[in-house]
Amino acid sequence: MTAQLDGAVTSRLVAAARAATPGAGHAHHLNAAGAALPSAAVLETVVDHLRLEARIGGYEAAEAVRPRAEQAYGLAARLIGGRAEDVAFTESATVAWHRAVDGLRLGPGDRVVATSSTYVSSALHLFELRRRYGVVVEVIGADETGAVDLGALRAALRTPAALVTAAHVPTSSGLIEPAAAIGEIARAAGVPYLLDATQSLGQLPVDVTEIGCAMLVGTGRKFLRGPRGTGLLWLDPVLGGELRPPAPDVRGASWTADDEYGLLPGARRFETWEYSHALRLGLTAALEELHATGADATHRHIAALGEEMRAALAAVPGVRVVDPPAAGGGIVTFVRDGETPARTARALRVAGLHVVSVPAAHGQWDLGRRGLAGVVRASVHVYNDSDDIAALVDALSPGRTGATRVPLRGERPVSAPALLSEHVDTIVIGAGVHGSSAAWQLAARGDRVLHLEQFAAGHERGSSHGPTRMIRRAYPSPVWDDLVDRAYLAWAALEAESGRALVTRTGGLYARPADGGAGGLRGPDCTLVDGARAAEIFPGLALGEEYVAVHDPAAGVIDASGALAALAELGRGYGVRRHDGTPVLDWAPDGEGVVVRTPHGAVRAARLVVCAGPWTGSLIPAFADVLRVIRIVNIHVGSSVTSTLAPPALGSFSVDVPDVGLLYGIPAIGGRAVKIGLDLGPDDDPAAVPGPVTETERATLRALAARFLPTADGGVVADLACRYTMAPNNRFAVGPLPETPQVLVAAACSGHGFKFGPAIGAALADLAYGVPRPDLDFLDPARMLRRER
Repeated sequence: MTAQLDGAVTSRLVAAARAATPGAGHAHHLNAAGAALPSAAVLETVVDHLRLEARIGGYEAAEAVRPRAEQAYGLAARLIGGRAEDVAFTESATVAWHRAVDGLRLGPGDRVVATSSTYVSSALHLFELRRRYGVVVEVIGADETGAVDLGALRAALRTPAALVTAAHVPTSSGLIEPAAAIGEIARAAGVPYLLDATQSLGQLPVDVTEIGCAMLVGTGRKFLRGPRGTGLLWLDPVLGGELRPPAPDVRGASWTADDEYGLLPGARRFETWEYSHALRLGLTAALEELHATGADATHRHIAALGEEMRAALAAVPGVRVVDPPAAGGGIVTFVRDGETPARTARALRVAGLHVVSVPAAHGQWDLGRRGLAGVVRASVHVYNDSDDIAALVDALSPGRTGATRVPLRGERPVSAPALLSEHVDTIVIGAGVHGSSAAWQLAARGDRVLHLEQFAAGHERGSSHGPTRMIRRAYPSPVWDDLVDRAYLAWAALEAESGRALVTRTGGLYARPADGGAGGLRGPDCTLVDGARAAEIFPGLALGEEYVAVHDPAAGVIDASGALAALAELGRGYGVRRHDGTPVLDWAPDGEGVVVRTPHGAVRAARLVVCAGPWTGSLIPAFADVLRVIRIVNIHVGSSVTSTLAPPALGSFSVDVPDVGLLYGIPAIGGRAVKIGLDLGPDDDPAAVPGPVTETERATLRALAARFLPTADGGVVADLACRYTMAPNNRFAVGPLPETPQVLVAAACSGHGFKFGPAIGAALADLAYGVPRPDLDFLDPARMLRRER
């Protein structure tokens, strides 16, 4: 256990903190320097006030809790050794920093002397002051310890300056700047000193009198364990009476006459009338808890555990701790040989360890000057102990890929029946694209998610297998446009979080007979073109004069198998417990919750999400007569001139062939041959294993390839059968069931649902949490069950 604290005391401290922190059982959370886990009391304080506002009104609720809200000033002042009247609260540390600096009214030639530890947003603000007002910005480099070169700072302040600013602890390392020594030099030079204590408040002792700063800013979300959206500003009482906010607000000023106003004394003149009272109260609760636990005990535990983590990581082969010698406290930065920090952080997230990567763009004066493109940052708090450090070391050790989840404290491998007896928040049925997206999104919002799939991972009995899918903006009705926009945004978000490139833009052509009348597809930025123009856009597709086509420049190809892998990894990273080979026998409402029965036992949850594709009707009988399951066949056809069937000569396409059906295709991409299929087929029984593609089915598709893809002159190099679950008007059912609103469904992809996968997952999570989604009204399950057309 921790060396500098008695073992029993430390154990009690950690045990109490973990018991009071819901998120501590979700993962090994090593990201207190990003946003620490709040306690249940902080969470309840925020939610209770929101409920009070909803019940009696925002103004009335604020008046009711005013005495408690006022306590925050004294609690914050006590923490930093100042007076309550010199504290102001803001929306963030960055907002506090901006208000303090702007209050100085810097002008042409005014010098700002900054340390290389300065936070990115502060540096950007200084750049803008330099551009707009001619402010001079001078950066002081580091000494051999990595801390600010005090001699260089002293020399720089021999020339008049308007401000000295430093970050007590930077975002990019565990460095601890000599804050008091900087203050002594600044005081001797008569220069105001602004200390950014964003990453030190709560983890290090901070006393404004001992440090000698004139201004201090901090945030609530990090080591104070308050809510996001809270920050504070402290001002020296003399300076606080001199600074003037450039944009006074009624909260900090009084309109005294027709053209006169007066400012409140001290820091509160920088506050604004409109702020989140719920978040402010949450910060109050967090400050109370810190004082109750003991700030000194918290500081010692964090520092000792940080020292333990730094030493443990330094001993892992292939891991290099890159903190400077002046580092300390509970933040450790490192890099892994042959791997980008972003990739390391993602792999650790999948393994159940929450850390963050910091790119050089967030600290050019530090990381950029040290030649580091980025670092992985791990940071501990009072709810962490040696078990978390051991889990991090284990995940980074040679032979571990990072893809295997590291067990939480006290967690043992258990059998499926034992695990299924545990309580969870949400059960998701089905591990296709919709179910996997929903499981990830719900877990990311804090749900304990049990994800059940009746077959083995990667099975080919449903609708989500295979290498590729099409994405397009072209749709027959504007009612889809909003969801299409959300789909594109959701895929971009999935790519960003997973670090995988999943969507390739190729453009698309969607053709119909020229004499077929109006109708067909349309959409934002889509244009109608004739056969000649279509041939110019996609030379590989032979339509002829008898066809017109809608050109969709935003259309493309989704890496379907990569998407499912990414969703599964992200789900594991957020704590989703997935069980393959676990069919659901039945389910039943249980009060406001639901009980799901499997061969391994029953489990109760607050809600159930059914994304069962072709098996929806067997789980929700009301859909059995509404949905139709059909067999669909795809083939990949070779070519003697592959480039003619690959982008840009060919993109995603479809052709409405009279008396045959809708032919669709994916260009040759990712080393695969061109893929084609027909958007119709015979009824299929989901209880049976799909039969192999027949010679007749191949011949039908080969004939269509010869007609519309002249250079698809090779053989069939691959084929597969899948299932479409078709609904009336080819729509989906997305939302709660009418009689059991704790049960949500996403059903009937109708042959075009994969492209909406991440967006449908987000929609289900929104609906589960009561977020209104009027854009989904046209997909309300009640409408489908009423057979509305």
